[in-house]
Amino acid sequence: MADAPVLGGKASDKVTLDDDVFGAPFNGPLVHEVVVAELAARRRGTHSTRNRALVRGGGAKPWRQKGTGRARQGTIRAPQFSGGGVVFGPTPRHYILKVNRKARRAALRCALSIHAERGSVFALDAGGFDVPSTKQAADLIADRSGGSVLIVLTGPDEAAVFKSFRNLAGVNVLASADCGVADLIGAASVVFSKDALDEVTARATRKTRPDAGHANQDAGPDAPRSNKTEAA
Repeated sequence: MADAPVLGGKASDKVTLDDDVFGAPFNGPLVHEVVVAELAARRRGTHSTRNRALVRGGGAKPWRQKGTGRARQGTIRAPQFSGGGVVFGPTPRHYILKVNRKARRAALRCALSIHAERGSVFALDAGGFDVPSTKQAADLIADRSGGSVLIVLTGPDEAAVFKSFRNLAGVNVLASADCGVADLIGAASVVFSKDALDEVTARATRKTRPDAGHANQDAGPDAPRSNKTEAA
């Protein structure tokens, strides 16, 4: 059974990790499928262009059909004219790809297990931040400067921790409900607050915390991202 060292604590301070979640075998194709779906779901899809029916002007035929020596034209807003409509241009759409719930859970377990195998999972005592302190936060992850660090918190209750880490270079701070497989795979190290670790562990299985509702059980990154942490 793997353990996660507690940042800022004694060398003997460790948090026991659930072996069912942090000891799963890695499935590369499954993780790739879920990562592609997550990144696609984050696209806004608001791109839009105007076709020849939407651009202004061009109501009259620019010149008569025959006798001018030029090609026949019906409107100056056809695609071949400057200012004309766009042919087959992008229109507003969504990029959401369906991934089964069991597949999302399995991919999340794979991503967490890789970090546990590499020893790049750490715990954080959020109670150690009475007030926001960027210096204190930088000292805690000074040994993790070799790559990007993902800080996973529970939300507004840990606002002081969020404000401490958010300005550090190479550090990404997310709420546990917004933490997806793509975020975990893209981070060199992952730091969980103790409450966030419980929530992510519960989300990777069918377990639910006693104080958590069913609404957040499978609220993955495919759902709209919450702004609760940022509002704090």
